[in-house]
Amino acid sequence: MARKHIVVLSGAGVSAESGISTFRDNGGLWDKYDINEVCSIYGWESNPSLVLEFYNERRAQLRDAKPNPAHNAIASLEDTYDVNVITQNVDNLHERAGSTRVLHLHGELTKVRPEDSYNDGDSFSTGGIIDVGYEPVRLGDKSPEGVQLRPHIVFFGEAVPNIGKAIDLVESAGLILIVGTSLKVYPAAGLYRYARPDIPIYLIDPKEVPVQDGRITQITEVATKGMETFMKILKEKKF
Repeated sequence: MARKHIVVLSGAGVSAESGISTFRDNGGLWDKYDINEVCSIYGWESNPSLVLEFYNERRAQLRDAKPNPAHNAIASLEDTYDVNVITQNVDNLHERAGSTRVLHLHGELTKVRPEDSYNDGDSFSTGGIIDVGYEPVRLGDKSPEGVQLRPHIVFFGEAVPNIGKAIDLVESAGLILIVGTSLKVYPAAGLYRYARPDIPIYLIDPKEVPVQDGRITQITEVATKGMETFMKILKEKKF
């Protein structure tokens, strides 16, 4: 018998309990920088040194972070279900918790690529992507072809290459779990709309998310507690 397919859509709230700063944290990394200067293609073109500094700090922060019980619970779903995780997060905490099929919409913090690659012109080829782990990258660090390396991050103003793959996964799901995202960042926020009309959708967030969709059941808790509740619901409903 085929295993039932769960697609998890995750956002910053999943990693917040691991100490990873989000856009809306007070006193965190984001308060030290203008988002447009460090997270946009304009910022990269204007001041690449500042952008590299920002992501070096984030990489150093990630090195010391650990997956939390929400990451672990999501990974444990693979014991019973066919699971795909589609994440807006650029950290690797899902993978470190044991999730084996993770699609990153906004890139990966531990990777870099030549600044002239991964665009419409090269059909978003992944051939030049380099895993640097938690090491810093500086102006003057270049690919073997002599091109400046940049974060493997989807900046504001750039296309989201994996959105098509994400839509295909959502369309094939038997259940959608949305956790740690308030559904405000597009195009990721609209992914759940591609789910079939007859499947259940569970949304975990500590605040009420104003969505009008009869398929959605909201669990108004932080990610770790919400995953406990969700796991109980799965067991009770025998999905």
